[in-house]
Amino acid sequence: KQVEAMKRVLESLNLNIVEMVDENATLDGGDVLFTGREFFVGLSRRTNQRGAEILADTFKDYAVSTVPVHDSLHLKGFCSMAGPNLIAIGSSEAAQKALKTMQQMSDHRYDKLTVPDDAAANCMYLNIPSKGHVLLHRAPEEYPESAKVFEKLKDHMLIPIANTELEKVDGSLTCCSVLINKASEL
Repeated sequence: KQVEAMKRVLESLNLNIVEMVDENATLDGGDVLFTGREFFVGLSRRTNQRGAEILADTFKDYAVSTVPVHDSLHLKGFCSMAGPNLIAIGSSEAAQKALKTMQQMSDHRYDKLTVPDDAAANCMYLNIPSKGHVLLHRAPEEYPESAKVFEKLKDHMLIPIANTELEKVDGSLTCCSVLINKASEL
């Protein structure tokens, strides 16, 4: 039901939809990090190599690199994009190991924003024409030390979001959203 409802919405926006029909392929959105230049795909309990290959076949204009994910449900459980060229990354050994893998696989050098809490590294960057750089991040009540790191981003409009209840069922900020870059037709 959920997939069909999302498909109808995307079709109503006249977006191109690609369906994975290979029964052996798995690909979870929480394992797909698009930097604007390339894709990093976490190989986890929910995403496998075949899923990453289908993503690469679909987006031939972008490099697609796989990153083993350990001690986390998804790649974006400890990293996400916090701005153009800026990767927010957790401090755990698993997060730092994944970042090192990403750096070795990429021709591009990204800036990094290291936060003490892996879960807080899952943030949402938006570039909104009327607002500029907007960053949704975990609230200070939840991750006070990580919130202090985000507050150093002076060129971002920061919006703290409480997510404690959804986190109890492995829901992070990026799990609760679908970002669509589509020009308004008004």
